[in-house]
Amino acid sequence: MFTGIIEAVGKIRSASRNGNDMRLTVDTGDLNLNDVVLGDSIAVNGVCLTVVDMGEDYFVADVSAETLTHTTLGGFAGSRPVNLEKALTPSSRLGGHMVSGHVDGVGEIVERTADGQSQRFRIKAPEDLARYIARKGSICVDGISLTVNRIEGPVFDLNIVPHTLTHTTMNEYKPGTRVNLEVDIIARYLEQLLLGNSSQGTTGLTLERLRDYGFLDKRS
Repeated sequence: MFTGIIEAVGKIRSASRNGNDMRLTVDTGDLNLNDVVLGDSIAVNGVCLTVVDMGEDYFVADVSAETLTHTTLGGFAGSRPVNLEKALTPSSRLGGHMVSGHVDGVGEIVERTADGQSQRFRIKAPEDLARYIARKGSICVDGISLTVNRIEGPVFDLNIVPHTLTHTTMNEYKPGTRVNLEVDIIARYLEQLLLGNSSQGTTGLTLERLRDYGFLDKRS
């Protein structure tokens, strides 16, 4: 698990194809690797990757065809900046929101405008993800925990302060930039609770079930 608070901006050193898969070597910039060992997880632009090799200022990760299909990693090349975050530890501060590192889909920047000292971004999400995005709710964009300001169908607005622009890759974004999106994990579980699981014979949340569990008067 992650928090969506970016610890460092690194760069792709190399991206080499191996059949349908890819091996990434990532220069880690200011990210402290002293507590990282082989097998640990590091989020790269919001994608949870496993460290398979490492040095003092880099790590190597293998990316499966499945991940390449559903994220922006397939278009990565050398020298591209990327957001980096190490996995949570029991003593970590949860400064953003709970992020799994499992990308739900790829969105696209459709507009960027100045708003005082901040920048306002409009991002179009895939249609099937729009229902999980709520005004003032959390969303993860390229691994960054952000708050949604406004929603118009599949398009949502973000107001990005100068600190976030300086310490992430967002200052590189322009219309047409593709970004990894992870919706709030709570919305995913809430949908499952409400709709139920037909494979297990459950029918979701109904008035009858609320009465059975004591949330409604039996006479209502």
